Amino acid sequence: MIVGAGIGGLSTALSLHAAGVTDRVQLVDASRRLRPLGAGINLQPHAVRELTELGLGDRLAAVSAEPQSLLFTDRHGNRIVAHPRGRHAGYAWPQVSVHRGDLQGVLLEAVHERLGPTAVRTGLALEDYEERADGVTARLRERTADGDRAGAEVRLDADVLVGADGLYSAVRRHLHPGEGPPRWNGIRMWRGVTAAPAPLDGRTMVVAGSYQPARIVVYPLGRGRVNWVAEARAARPAALSDADWSHEGRLADVLPYYQDWRLDLDGIDVPGLLRGASRILEYPMVDRDPLDCWGRGPATLLGDAAHPMLPVGSNGGSQAVVDARVLARELARRPDDPRAGLRAYETARRAPANAIASACRDMALDRLLDTVAERAPEGFDRIAEVLTEAELRVLRDTMRRTTDQDVSELNSRPSWSVRPG
Repeated sequence: MIVGAGIGGLSTALSLHAAGVTDRVQLVDASRRLRPLGAGINLQPHAVRELTELGLGDRLAAVSAEPQSLLFTDRHGNRIVAHPRGRHAGYAWPQVSVHRGDLQGVLLEAVHERLGPTAVRTGLALEDYEERADGVTARLRERTADGDRAGAEVRLDADVLVGADGLYSAVRRHLHPGEGPPRWNGIRMWRGVTAAPAPLDGRTMVVAGSYQPARIVVYPLGRGRVNWVAEARAARPAALSDADWSHEGRLADVLPYYQDWRLDLDGIDVPGLLRGASRILEYPMVDRDPLDCWGRGPATLLGDAAHPMLPVGSNGGSQAVVDARVLARELARRPDDPRAGLRAYETARRAPANAIASACRDMALDRLLDTVAERAPEGFDRIAEVLTEAELRVLRDTMRRTTDQDVSELNSRPSWSVRPG
């Protein structure tokens, strides 16, 4: 049983199907209807490789854009440093920028095609589960039309329980009780998608400004859409109950940070992008402390339920896809001992995922961007006049730690695909 039909849960179902366990997969989600929520995200080459090997490369390419470069500037648009992305950094696979709803749609369509139209049961919220000698009995509650949990109780049995149910995972709460709320780093985020021509050359992601007091991330999504993420250090604590990718935000809250911005970059009108979004989403930048174990017995965690990380390295969704593929591989290798398969999966994935989460907490890059704002508040001609070569080296190294895996390792390692049977 997979709890959660987001990126991680759907990728897990597809990975298990590809490994030959089609008739043993149940996928449940608390939402009564899976809707295309959220805004843009980026998938790194290690995740694009896995989705390509699942036969989804062409579908993904059809709904996404492929960035070639990540450009950092100050709030005036003056160039600080650029970092190549995907195939332009030497990977055999691209990085892609895609609307979260489009990605979920590609995955959900493939699940329905391969596992059947009833593979995903919606409107079922996990409340708890009991371990048995041969698996678990999950206790779920049907969600009624008004969204509460007053519906009938449903009990389902499974030999393995995978918690892919996000930041507020019910499975994680069972495995790690008393953990407390997520950790907020003091940054509020607003996201939106605006119908607009792609800025610059149409292949560049831009991060402009710093958290002194605000910065913005802009990149094309393809099909005449531009994604933006506005990030500002907040004077008031975030409501952690708002840590939901579909929480509504207000233009009146975000626009004051940017209304006088005039970037010297072709095609980027920051106030215009904010005003042009049909919908604005707000999210506090949160994560959780890394766990020294993810699961026990017949249960484990995956994606944000296992390792929620600050969204500063474009890696959250990518790590969920990688989790899914490794989990399917380890379970397929041990068809008669799924608990051993779960522990092997955790051994393979926990340390790398926790390392990336810790790197995202290391705000060296953000501190350097703040330094630029402090040393040259009115802009500059050459970044070498503002940052030393040693400081620029730290900036580049930080980007590699949070967004890239080793190019030669990824390009040369054997496939994780497992032949059914």
